[in-house]
Amino acid sequence: MPIMPSPSRLQPGSEETPSSGRAILSGLCASLVGIGLARFAYTPLVPILIEQGWLSPTQAGYLGAGNFTGYLIGAMIASPLVERFGAVLPLRAMMLLAVAAFFACAEPLSFSWLFFWRLAAGVSGGVLMVLAAPAVLPHLPEHRRGLGAGAIFTGVGLGIALSGTLIPLLLQAGLVATWCGLGVLSLILTGIAWSGWPRQQRQPHERPSKDSLQPSRIAIVILIVYGLDAVGLVPHMIFLVDFVARGLGRGLHEGAFDWVLLGLGALVGPIGAGFLADRVGFRGAMRFALLVQGVIVAATTLLADPIMVAMSSFVMGAFIPGIVPPVLGRLRELHAGDPQRQQRAWARATIAFALMQAAAGYGFSWLYSVSLDYRLLFGGAAAALLLGFVLDIAFARSPASR
Repeated sequence: MPIMPSPSRLQPGSEETPSSGRAILSGLCASLVGIGLARFAYTPLVPILIEQGWLSPTQAGYLGAGNFTGYLIGAMIASPLVERFGAVLPLRAMMLLAVAAFFACAEPLSFSWLFFWRLAAGVSGGVLMVLAAPAVLPHLPEHRRGLGAGAIFTGVGLGIALSGTLIPLLLQAGLVATWCGLGVLSLILTGIAWSGWPRQQRQPHERPSKDSLQPSRIAIVILIVYGLDAVGLVPHMIFLVDFVARGLGRGLHEGAFDWVLLGLGALVGPIGAGFLADRVGFRGAMRFALLVQGVIVAATTLLADPIMVAMSSFVMGAFIPGIVPPVLGRLRELHAGDPQRQQRAWARATIAFALMQAAAGYGFSWLYSVSLDYRLLFGGAAAALLLGFVLDIAFARSPASR
């Protein structure tokens, strides 16, 4: 999922530098490697990993959950890393870690070996998504920061779409070649990004006020709802291709097609969510997102025909990155005029999302292991999304949250 903490500890730039285009490209490459490929390229591989005996269905689910756990760890350690080393060194190191994880997964020594490297890939993604945008955006002029952020976050959707089209081609040469091919691509992208990061200067850590440490009731509700949205996204993020390929018996190519649709949705999601928020407000956009996701996942659970699955793939793909602008906007409105509280509120939201995502990954993997029924997973996701919609209407009532 994309994350944008406050760049208050980075040295801001008030004007565009000649390297701003390269900086945006570096940010896009970071999101493409850390999330678009290191996380989402795994999903189209699940059916073939199972068919060729690398993993059991249950182990495949746990590997996906392990990546979520790593993402949570990465999100939690990103701020300490940037305070100690600045942004550029961790960004480069984490891109290299993602590259190493791809090559390591080409050798299936054991389930523990694969789990460790999928966990490491998750750590890489968490750190990259926390640090990449704040490293770039302060060095752009104010009127180009929205466009710059949109360009950076398209790396997530681009990685999903690319993995859905590239992996079936790589698989013709085998699983080992597929993992190595993804590693080579990530290494090339790392090289492109390497010298494009703006120079960063560390600033002294400011001691937070006692007031900024205490979240308000409305902020807590938003965190819970955001976490429930994370739960609702998990079945599409981990199990979609295998659900279509094996659960519905439609084959890997049909599963890859739906995965590409999910990637295309992720390409337009952040822009669409921002457009909607400009017209109905951040609270309205967030509730619309929860309701639409809940309804379409429930319909997919009940019908599961090709058209409905394709629709849900596109819509849920759009909200993987598209849920971020409404939530971030609501928290900024809630703490308007207080950058310190905005930063802490968004940090809590990031951790809440990652924590619930990891918990749901393990929970849904266990549920599938005991039921062998994918519809239970999607039904649980729909319930979480609709519960979030109801909770937000019932409890988050405040002029500040509008």
